[in-house]
Amino acid sequence: MRFVRSLLPALLLSAAGSATLAAGIQFDFSPQQAGRVRAAPQPAAISAIGKQFKPVKPGVLTVAIAPYAPPIATYATDARSVVGFDPDYAQLVADSLGLKLDLQPIAWADWPLGLTGGKYDAVISNVGVTEQRKEKYDFSTYRLGLHGFYVKADSPLRQIREPKDIAGLRITTGSGTIQEKILLQWDRQNTARGLKPIELQYYDDEAARNVALLSGRADAIFNPNSPLAYQAARDGKTRLVGTVNAGWPLQADVAIATRKGSGLAAALTQATNGLIKSGKYAQALARWGLQAEALSHAETNPPGLPKL
Repeated sequence: MRFVRSLLPALLLSAAGSATLAAGIQFDFSPQQAGRVRAAPQPAAISAIGKQFKPVKPGVLTVAIAPYAPPIATYATDARSVVGFDPDYAQLVADSLGLKLDLQPIAWADWPLGLTGGKYDAVISNVGVTEQRKEKYDFSTYRLGLHGFYVKADSPLRQIREPKDIAGLRITTGSGTIQEKILLQWDRQNTARGLKPIELQYYDDEAARNVALLSGRADAIFNPNSPLAYQAARDGKTRLVGTVNAGWPLQADVAIATRKGSGLAAALTQATNGLIKSGKYAQALARWGLQAEALSHAETNPPGLPKL
């Protein structure tokens, strides 16, 4: 998912900066975020922080987030503050560890270099767990990894749920992403069975992908489900025809990424499980309409998407 600095989506906003979708869900895009869920420090999570952990700033959890699309993360009405579920979750984790939060907006493609270089303590930005990434980073899961196939509202395509359903289609996704890897795996299966190959299309940002789909140059978009679901509800120009777990054919979830051996992963997992138990986690998900992506429990470095 490449990054594009977009302002608040074209919605009818109230004076307070809230937006109501066609489905009746109301989101708060104001910079104040008065409804943001907060949590108390968790002694068990704090004690789980490794002695080797050296924060970028003392007493602060510095978190990188790519504000690429609501409801995961986007810019508020001031075009500066970052809002959405990932920022809310980052705040809950910082609260749980007894730390202040410093959010650092980044380009999604830059997170590996920035994390390795010590620019921030953690990345909370829809990063999926893969076996290759686990060689360099530690992971603490916090949300189901769900990707969606979306087509034009008037498309004849009704279902994409397994490899044969994509044969011969023109599909746009992000280069170097988990979605791309899944599509390439499916395509190899199809061509081995004599089915038509797919045509993968890559664009620099989400706006270009949307234009390709709506203009008929692409048959489908395959990307993380949450932003695409939001877009479909907002505009009514696209619709869902299938979802796939990021770890297909296994299970792989979205996780906080930290430097390998930094001493923070276990504490983050402990914090998330405490938030799940207290109900704060569920409150934050519901605030952004993401209840369907809730985890029953967080894990440290679980099995991820295998190497190709």
